[in-house]
Amino acid sequence: MFALAIIFGALSGANAQNYPSRPVTLIVPWPAGGTTDIGLRSLAIAAEKHLGQPIVIENRPGAAGALGPMQMAGNASADGYTLAQIAITVFRYPFMRKTTFDPAADLTYVIGLAGYTFGVVVKKDAPWKTFQELLSDAKANPGKINYGTPGAGTSLHITMEQIAKQQGIKWTHVPFKGTSETTNALLGGHIHAIADATGWGPLVNAGELRLLVIWGAQRSKNWPSVPTLKETGVDLISNSPYGIAGPKGMDPKVVKILHDAFKKALDEPSYKASMEKLDQEPFYLNSADYHAFAMRQMIEQKRVVEDFGLKQD
Repeated sequence: MFALAIIFGALSGANAQNYPSRPVTLIVPWPAGGTTDIGLRSLAIAAEKHLGQPIVIENRPGAAGALGPMQMAGNASADGYTLAQIAITVFRYPFMRKTTFDPAADLTYVIGLAGYTFGVVVKKDAPWKTFQELLSDAKANPGKINYGTPGAGTSLHITMEQIAKQQGIKWTHVPFKGTSETTNALLGGHIHAIADATGWGPLVNAGELRLLVIWGAQRSKNWPSVPTLKETGVDLISNSPYGIAGPKGMDPKVVKILHDAFKKALDEPSYKASMEKLDQEPFYLNSADYHAFAMRQMIEQKRVVEDFGLKQD
């Protein structure tokens, strides 16, 4: 048995020494063309030259961003060649549905990356010029206002319900799979508003959509005239930080190689320009700190699911 342990240890060391010898797959658990997809494709390109191998993006949308990481955790080898973006939904999902997936035990946390800029947009000809006007209408007409998000149980859905609870209003959630679907629904007049990350940015800049409020701690650099939730009288901040993880049991040496390549990519001008365009704030955490962040999120998201009755099974 001792001899076997030595052999396996030597093989592991050899694998880490040769890593990476082929392309690495990065699972993006959202549709192509959305805010997360655009940002992570930019990160992958910036990290490739530091890693020495291509990083291939694979879109696996579903379960509000949790499907891709769950499939990776259940099926992928821990050799460092399959990774996934980890949205906050991943920490929430086990408390919403029956699943064998455990983010505390089934993932190896590599690096924390960034936080989103979230906001609420309406059509350019919508009757609400401010977020306060939208809140007032929702209060006067319970259930009348419906809004779209990239999915039930996402931070966007939960924050909108937190706003409703805090303001004593009721509005109707309509879940979609991603930014393109919510945008089409809004432009087609099927919903009144969208709560999403900055995928709405180009249409806001083109004057087709009106941005009513930003959910960050400060006003957006790209839309400085738009108030934050706190400035509108809603005591909330929501930016849903995310990072990258692999399956459980990854070699620490491989984790370090990946961490260092992505960390260097964060400083690449091309990636920084992409983040500025998407209006995403840096949220860098090293592997140990990102693991600790994940463990705290498990506790926090369990409470969120209980507070809003989000358990579906």
